[in-house]
Amino acid sequence: MSDIKKVVLAYSGGLDTSVILKWLQDTYQCEVVTFTADIGQGEEVEPARKKAVALGIKQENIFIDDLREEFVRDFVFPMFRANAIYEGEYLLGTSIARPLIAKRQIEIANQTGADAVSHGATGKGNDQVRFELGYYALKPDVKVIAPWREWDLLSREKLLAYAEKNGIDITKKKSGGSPYSMDANLLHISYEGTVLENPAAEPEEDMWLWTVSPENAPDQAEYVELEYKNGDIVAINGVALSPAQVLTELNRLGGKHGIGRLDIVENRYVGMKSRGCYETPGGTIMMKAHRAIESITLDREVAHLKDELIAKYASLIYNGYWWAPERKMMQNMIDASQATVNGWVRLKLYKGNVIVVGRDSKTDSLFDPNIATFDEDFGAYNHADAAGFIRLNSLRMRIAAKLYNK
Repeated sequence: MSDIKKVVLAYSGGLDTSVILKWLQDTYQCEVVTFTADIGQGEEVEPARKKAVALGIKQENIFIDDLREEFVRDFVFPMFRANAIYEGEYLLGTSIARPLIAKRQIEIANQTGADAVSHGATGKGNDQVRFELGYYALKPDVKVIAPWREWDLLSREKLLAYAEKNGIDITKKKSGGSPYSMDANLLHISYEGTVLENPAAEPEEDMWLWTVSPENAPDQAEYVELEYKNGDIVAINGVALSPAQVLTELNRLGGKHGIGRLDIVENRYVGMKSRGCYETPGGTIMMKAHRAIESITLDREVAHLKDELIAKYASLIYNGYWWAPERKMMQNMIDASQATVNGWVRLKLYKGNVIVVGRDSKTDSLFDPNIATFDEDFGAYNHADAAGFIRLNSLRMRIAAKLYNK
């Protein structure tokens, strides 16, 4: 790929991507365009501009975009309509951010005439797959540079030495900070590496940044009411909010009450097992509430079919297939099911727990109290009908019993 003229780099301004920026300039002798996304990671993104300028990047080649609303509206909310959860626990916080970053990189590549894109994902992880599947789905002929699969800077010591040799600012890294490999966005924050590489070791309490421990959460429960329209939350406690505002407020409430901590060993797409810890306070609340509103607004067989699709849908996102035709097809079906998912859910938040205490829909509830009642239903349901229903459903078992129970 020696003919590369311009490359768009997903650039955080941290040690790894700053080294990559300089390495691209030295190795490919190409023009570099930096792209920094604000997806709610909670850190300043503007310092990335200063660092890019210091490394010789022209102002017109520096893109810093606030993508928080697009992230929640077009990626997080559609995923939660599907109740997506990977391997029974993981709410896909890192996975769902990658297709948005890839999309914006390709848009910038088209805008600036770049012929290549680059990322800082390692050759061991899932992110390299997620980024690159997105690139190729959106721009099939794009060239991809993955430095971690090319260079020999395969240790932190080598990265630091390269940075110092080339005058790259690493002040923040020298002064310490978290020992973990971390990734954050508006949906979650993840922790990997160091002591967590021993799956038998309990995480230290001071690792967690977004949530108090359930033991230290308030002794008084807090109630919150969520309003739904077409499967998405549109208001909290009667106050209309945008998608990003919804998730921000639910993160605040969940973090206050010690909700959303997770410690798992997951199966990476590349074949290895990996231990990770996650904080997803708002997402944990959203998952519980969405299933509650669906419980009264979805037909039984529609709800069960959706449940059968959860593992497949979640795997597609985890493995990087957001832009694949099968995910889009499934999304169309899932979104169609949400036309009746309207109403409200009341939750009680208490010491790490999300407890559903009420749900209703004035327009789309399929719950009929006249039929469901244990009191006299005045003819709404004929109990005698159950006998024929049971006999018909037992027919195959009765036939088998006659054959084998002689």
